[in-house]
Amino acid sequence: MHQDCERILLTEEELRAGVRGVALAVNARYAGKNPIVVGILKGSIIFYSDFIRHLDMPVTLDFMAVSSYGSGAVSSGKLRMKKDLDSDVQGRDVIVVEDIIDSGFTLANLRELLKERGAKSVCIVTLLNKKGRREYDILPDYNCFDIDNEFVVGYGLDYNEKYRNLPYVGVLKREIYEK
Repeated sequence: MHQDCERILLTEEELRAGVRGVALAVNARYAGKNPIVVGILKGSIIFYSDFIRHLDMPVTLDFMAVSSYGSGAVSSGKLRMKKDLDSDVQGRDVIVVEDIIDSGFTLANLRELLKERGAKSVCIVTLLNKKGRREYDILPDYNCFDIDNEFVVGYGLDYNEKYRNLPYVGVLKREIYEK
């Protein structure tokens, strides 16, 4: 375990099982369709990669980079678009793959944006759902794990661009992000 983590919250094995289970449910929902699977950069990249390998239908892969955090540990309350889609979502089913839903600000705004652009449907798949921090009325259609209000890193999740490469989800020590 990394010295900046106080404990491992989700092991590699737990992550594999959770991702596979959610992908099987998504396969059932989208059988015979060709959705656009949108990964939200950078945090979802590892989850996204593992998730799409379990999908049985043809998919179009795309990415967006949106953020409401910057370099802090608390949301700024402003959505910043750093990279937009390359694909046109008009009339298409869209599966948004996100690492974590915290306040819900980013995904609530992103869902509305995709609907405004004419998406046939918008499905949200998230690795982690932090219900206790929700400020916006949004629920994932599918999530691998519900977690408590802890600052987590690893498996793509970061703090100031560090820890993304940890193969597990760990709880970051408070003294690291309260400096």
